[in-house]
Amino acid sequence: MSDRRALANAIRFLTVDVVQKANSGHPGTAMGMADIAEVLWNDFLRHNPANPKWINRDRFVQSNGHGSMLTYSLLHLSGYGLTVQDLKDHRKLHSRTPGHPEYGNHGRGSRRRPAHSAKVLPRRPAWHWPKGSLRRSSIATAFPWSITSPMFSSGDGCLMEGVAQEAASLAGTLKLNKLIAVYDDNRISIDGETPGWFADDTAARFRALGWNVIADVDGHDAEAITAAFDAARRSTDKPTMICCKTIIGYGSPNKQGKEEVHGAPLGVEEVARTREHLGWKHEAFVVPDTVMRAWDARPRGERAEAEWNALFTAYEAKHPELAAELTRRTAGRLPDDFDAVVASEAERILAQEPVRQPIRKASNRVLGNLLAIVPEVIGGSADVSMSTLAWTGAARSITPDDFSGNFVHYGVREFGMSAMMNGMAAHGGLIPYGACYLVFSDYSRNAVRLSALMGLKTIFLYTHDSIGVGEDGPTHHPCEQLVALRAIPNMSLWRPGSELEALVAWESALKREGPSVIVAARQDGAVFAHRSGDLDGIRRGGYVLQDAGGKPDIVLVATGSEIGLVLEAAAVLEGQGKAVRLVSIPNGNLFAAQDRDYQESVLAFGTPTVFVEAASPLYWYQFLKGPGTVVGVDRFGESAPGPEIYRAMNLTAERIVSEAGQFLC
Repeated sequence: MSDRRALANAIRFLTVDVVQKANSGHPGTAMGMADIAEVLWNDFLRHNPANPKWINRDRFVQSNGHGSMLTYSLLHLSGYGLTVQDLKDHRKLHSRTPGHPEYGNHGRGSRRRPAHSAKVLPRRPAWHWPKGSLRRSSIATAFPWSITSPMFSSGDGCLMEGVAQEAASLAGTLKLNKLIAVYDDNRISIDGETPGWFADDTAARFRALGWNVIADVDGHDAEAITAAFDAARRSTDKPTMICCKTIIGYGSPNKQGKEEVHGAPLGVEEVARTREHLGWKHEAFVVPDTVMRAWDARPRGERAEAEWNALFTAYEAKHPELAAELTRRTAGRLPDDFDAVVASEAERILAQEPVRQPIRKASNRVLGNLLAIVPEVIGGSADVSMSTLAWTGAARSITPDDFSGNFVHYGVREFGMSAMMNGMAAHGGLIPYGACYLVFSDYSRNAVRLSALMGLKTIFLYTHDSIGVGEDGPTHHPCEQLVALRAIPNMSLWRPGSELEALVAWESALKREGPSVIVAARQDGAVFAHRSGDLDGIRRGGYVLQDAGGKPDIVLVATGSEIGLVLEAAAVLEGQGKAVRLVSIPNGNLFAAQDRDYQESVLAFGTPTVFVEAASPLYWYQFLKGPGTVVGVDRFGESAPGPEIYRAMNLTAERIVSEAGQFLC
């Protein structure tokens, strides 16, 4: 047995033994990709297990989650502190080795590619690298150009899914030359052999997408794999796809190459046969000391980091401000004057006369002003930058030949955009936001959900938020999307109804260690004046916008552009002698997290209450603690001008007055 094969077999038998002990899991991918992973991690991947967050590390991203044991075995063998007991606890409650890898649970990367960050982060305009400095010196080999070479693995299933086409197409268009992908071509998916449902010429497809392709690599030949990675690393003008022919479950005499090895233990007898077949004479969970020492990446990782730190220290001595700026961004700290700028923006808004304007326009204005002081923010839109007003006066396009900008034109790729945002946020040093219409959040929902699961600082900007979209019709009218997005655990959803609320939404999103959704209506918002005291209430998700003296007879609650409707209704009710309290809840997720005393101080629990939103009414019943109702949209809209649809669907001030009247004596 060659030394390299012994190193790869360590992955195989840790996988076999772990899955057998758990009596659950996926052995096939790890067994099939062990030789590829061994070459990559031992000869090419630049990383330091002693410091998993080292700035200049490469990233390894495994797209196929059923290959979790490949990741866990690599972390254990290379020295990341994942113990044998952690492996034995695979798929158990509170384990560090869950069924599918979870970001942050064991200290490694993102499920989606951070390749875009690798190219953008070093070239953001705020650095303005001095002539003759990093760009033109030997330090360029380590800083900043070599920050991150993302390498990811994918299988047949990954490449069948549409999001792979979206991301690969944009990667080729933008010439993301630091990206190296490995295609695990084993021709097996859960239903069996793939030719019956996946007949793509993958190599030709990726060449057509603008990739460098290295095809027909024997995924079990270390020399061939090494040659492929060498060639990929030399590619300077485009991303590289390495197509490796592998055998799923490699080494299992009776099950390799078959679907049954994908997602089930081999069984006690087949495990024994596999040991004999591959000449692995060690007991379960035992890896020889010689193999463990060969795998240990800590010595070379510490040397690599020390060399880079020395280069960075020398650069820091010459350019302290630029070095400090890089350190700030990669540490995830906002600029020191951020709060002062937000306060100044708030003063500007409070001092101006209220004007009727689309909420997307108000969002655009405050975003543009904040971008001027938070240069690590990188925007983008799925082909609707002007409709969503995601493009601001501070925006500059990123192109294949110029990565000094701060705005990505994703094209019609909502899912790919959201997944790439996750990759950028996981990479660090950038805060991504991306825009599309609210109804199309459905298509990218999996990436939005993963952002919440991973706790990433991503900002999803959605506009065209209701039946107010009008003539485009029910295909473009969201009604259930707000409920669905608010229901995602760890999500913070803002639906501002004014410029001040939009400012707080962006402030919160930029500060929050987790994802945010900002829903900015296309149509005009209400015209009303804020008080300075409203800021605290907005930051708590909900507040009293307008109050009657003493105890209210009725509470009207709205969000977003529907504030205008409750203002109209309140004027009618007050004309009837009723004491009306108006409440705005721009962020129900945040308001629901407040203590009950604060919620009661806003909603006056027990007082008749009418909630109003041009969306599914289901969400708001949680706040109804007494008599009252929710006025919303519980069916698909129609194609007509927005005001006509509001009337046709009976979402009017007159209806609010009528509903309130049922609870008033």
